[in-house]
Amino acid sequence: MEIFDHLALGFSVAFTFQNLFYCFLGVLLGTLIGVLPGLGPVPTIAMLLPITFGLPPVAALIMLSGIYYGAQYGGSTTAILINLPGESSSVVTAIDGYQMARQGRAGAALATAALGSFFAGSVATFLLAVFAPPLADVALKFGPPEYFSLMVLGLVASVSLASGSVVKALAMVVLGILLGLSGQDVYTGTPRFTFDLIELADGIEFVALAMGLFGMVEIIRNLEDEHGRSVLVQKVKGLLLTKEDFKRIIAPVLRGTVLGSFLGILPGGGAMLSSFAAYSIEKRVSKYPEQFGKGAIEGVAGPESANNAGAQTSFIPMLTLGIPSNPVMALMIGALIIQGIVPGPNVVNEQPNLFWGLIASMWLGNLMLVILNLPLIGMWVRLLTVPYHILFPLIIGFCCIGVYSVNNNVYDVYAMAAFGVFGYLLVKLDCEPAPLLLGFIIGPMLEEYLRRAMLISRGDPTVFVTRPLSAVMLAMAVLALAVVLLPSVRKKREEAFKE
Repeated sequence: MEIFDHLALGFSVAFTFQNLFYCFLGVLLGTLIGVLPGLGPVPTIAMLLPITFGLPPVAALIMLSGIYYGAQYGGSTTAILINLPGESSSVVTAIDGYQMARQGRAGAALATAALGSFFAGSVATFLLAVFAPPLADVALKFGPPEYFSLMVLGLVASVSLASGSVVKALAMVVLGILLGLSGQDVYTGTPRFTFDLIELADGIEFVALAMGLFGMVEIIRNLEDEHGRSVLVQKVKGLLLTKEDFKRIIAPVLRGTVLGSFLGILPGGGAMLSSFAAYSIEKRVSKYPEQFGKGAIEGVAGPESANNAGAQTSFIPMLTLGIPSNPVMALMIGALIIQGIVPGPNVVNEQPNLFWGLIASMWLGNLMLVILNLPLIGMWVRLLTVPYHILFPLIIGFCCIGVYSVNNNVYDVYAMAAFGVFGYLLVKLDCEPAPLLLGFIIGPMLEEYLRRAMLISRGDPTVFVTRPLSAVMLAMAVLALAVVLLPSVRKKREEAFKE
């Protein structure tokens, strides 16, 4: 019964006017950036990080999380209506959703996406409420060696599940760790990797790095894409599903929810991997596989449920272990650090208002999203007519103002621009910037736990393999890396991501 007391606390926090407002603002912005191609949750949250300075921690995290799972809803709207996925996790939805729209069943496809997303989001939030506190209690028993091994496992797993070359992803993680170590030594205070620049004495500013690597890079990438944005907005009818539709979507929604809930917890998993995996499974188990790609309603129900479940269960490792499972969670950890909160298992016990208020807000946010998405579909599609030559300068100006406001330092604006150019070069070299951000966040914590473990063991490195839990996690990390580097596995992996 203790969980009901905790949820009562959470709803008492979430139902305050301020938190309801920021929850609504978050899901509204999330839907907006989900609809607009090229503006995903990562660059948007990166751009909004400076705003969180002036907000209470609970309101800030509620708003940022609303942007994340709200984007999963918004991306499906344009994917179904005009075959233009606003969010990467909605790419799969476009395959059958757009075909349904061409057959005059756009309303049924949108209703399936909204209802499947709502159910999956509600279940995933319940799993977060049930499993996160026990996991946090277990994590409190971890020592420095266990934390070090856990972070190594998390980084290796994120590399294994990242698209593209494993070697390039590893290089990005190492580069991120090195960038994260610039500034003063944790224990001695000695400057390192500063190149005698006073501005680097406190390390690289996280907001500048995040906004450059994601916000600026997305704008540069979209400037290259000159496809027409003229959209024919049609009135959507028939939002009510038939009895036959309900029968066909129940099993895919349940399977997608279970799969997404599991993959969302894994480092490198999250919404995109969940939606692709769900579509693949539905195609294999369906009685009508020939309908996939031609308007199968299961091809909308499964991926949409999976990506929302994956988006919300990815909060579990972030809130309980302080380990980000994807770039959005890395930004969330950055937001917590900005607010002076140390991410990890102590958040559940020391910040109960934050933890349970966030969980309660997710239920409210999912309900708001259903109301926002179905009646206002026409308005969201009309937003696609906003020309890029107006939208992009506004975003760049907002980025510059936001990053300057963090420290009132022009150097941070230059750093953001430099990381934007650097991030664009990485994209051109087929190097994902996401592992770099994970390495940047985890790097300082990795070093701190490594040095703590070595101090406790009086310099004996065998402490990492003589403690059972630490040894198991390191063995899992080595095994995961060895498996993805096998020639046969690597070839199949590349084919899967290409598909």
